[in-house]
Amino acid sequence: MTSCGLPFFLEDQTGELTGTEFVDLYNRMRLSLRCTLRDVSHTAYMIYDLSSRPNAFSSPLACLDFGANNALGTVKIKNGGNVNMGQYLVKVGSSKSRKFRASDGQEYRWTHQTKGDEEWTCTNASDYHVASYCLKSPDEPKFAGSSGCVLTVEESYSNIVGELLASLIIMRHIAKHNV
Repeated sequence: MTSCGLPFFLEDQTGELTGTEFVDLYNRMRLSLRCTLRDVSHTAYMIYDLSSRPNAFSSPLACLDFGANNALGTVKIKNGGNVNMGQYLVKVGSSKSRKFRASDGQEYRWTHQTKGDEEWTCTNASDYHVASYCLKSPDEPKFAGSSGCVLTVEESYSNIVGELLASLIIMRHIAKHNV
């Protein structure tokens, strides 16, 4: 991928945890969150990179399997094994701040913000901004096909974008369902 010196601005098409697409404003990346199974015992989601791969649906970036009644379940990143979500995202202080170790060996931390435009911020162990998820401001106009929410990922972290999105979805799930 060509380096542009700009973060990826991935517009969240629906803003829903039940399925959406994240499309870069400059068409450099397109990710999809799809519900692939829903029954009384669990709900499964896959994250796919639809950017330029011809068989994107054959190899998901991540698999999320939530338990019954919105309980945390397991997460599988790329070719790794299934890991309990509670072990993958470890609490740091409050339930709205958790850390995880990505496939690059580095530790990252998602934190829920109560002030400012960003609802979620992800930093690395050196406290460097890696990603953030911003909600649409109430005073912004509504547009068809857009939730107004944006996941911003610093360009140098594109290699772990699937893990960043998977961990963000889990964090949003934890916050929404208070688990």
